[in-house]
Amino acid sequence: YLDQLRKIAARYRAPLITGATPNAERQRLYEAFRRGEVKRLIVSKVANFAVDLPDANVAIQVSGTFGSRQEEAQRLGRILRPKASGIPAHFYSIVTRNSRDQEFAANRQLFLTEQGYKYVIQDWEEA
Repeated sequence: YLDQLRKIAARYRAPLITGATPNAERQRLYEAFRRGEVKRLIVSKVANFAVDLPDANVAIQVSGTFGSRQEEAQRLGRILRPKASGIPAHFYSIVTRNSRDQEFAANRQLFLTEQGYKYVIQDWEEA
């Protein structure tokens, strides 16, 4: 999935943070995001741990095949924290129909709805 993230980062001209990104560079990018100097960050699973970006209001998960239900709930909980600006947050999970990823997404959906999260599925063709 790192190749997928590299392509997304290049397409949107956004910095990419992975496990290979040196700690000092990660911190520099997180701080730039917090100050509003960087508008988008593309992050791998490295952002699952000890990352606080309180003003982030949109998260887009592009590959959930290797993520657990708990990891998705953690990501969702982080992005849905109340914002100082009052702007509502949104979490999107992009899933390819009839793929292995769709099976994982269905399991995560069930788990999240059991946890009380509202979950809406929208077909791209309907969007």
